Amino acid sequence: MSIVLDEQYYSKLEELQAISFALVELTLYLDTHPHDAQAIQQFNQLAMQQHQCRQAFESLYGPTLQFGNSFSNYPWQWSQSPWPWQV
Repeated sequence: MSIVLDEQYYSKLEELQAISFALVELTLYLDTHPHDAQAIQQFNQLAMQQHQCRQAFESLYGPTLQFGNSFSNYPWQWSQSPWPWQV
């Protein structure tokens, strides 16, 4: 069984990837600027936004993270493709 890839799939995946990229960049910045309160606030806001975005994406298209970082519906969804890194 595979998931139907519609425009919403790509749009939501791109949004999730953009938020994740911003979090990586902020993490690197905060490693060298640990007292930047504004950057910490932005990091926390994006972390919450990423969590909500990931939940919305996974409820429609299945898990994005392995090893217990994402839940799976029944039947086991990791056998379904495409996986986010394949599109």
